[in-house]
Amino acid sequence: MSLQDELTAVQHCLDDLVRTVGRLERSLAQLRAQDTAPGPPGPAGHAAPVDGVITISEEPYDTTLWTDSDDEGLGVRGRHAP
Repeated sequence: MSLQDELTAVQHCLDDLVRTVGRLERSLAQLRAQDTAPGPPGPAGHAAPVDGVITISEEPYDTTLWTDSDDEGLGVRGRHAP
């Protein structure tokens, strides 16, 4: 293969790379546009979290979540410290 043939092959590869990167950039722009579009309302008519904002409900927590938890510095509930 001559030097000119190799340079032509490299040019074709670079052209393919430029086209592929362009397609990826357009796809990424479309994905970003879809992510910024407002979503449908969540459960109970509340909107989905926006920009990392998390809404905490006023309902009491489920006490079964804390049955085996340790109170920091006090040990397990219902047991005496040594």
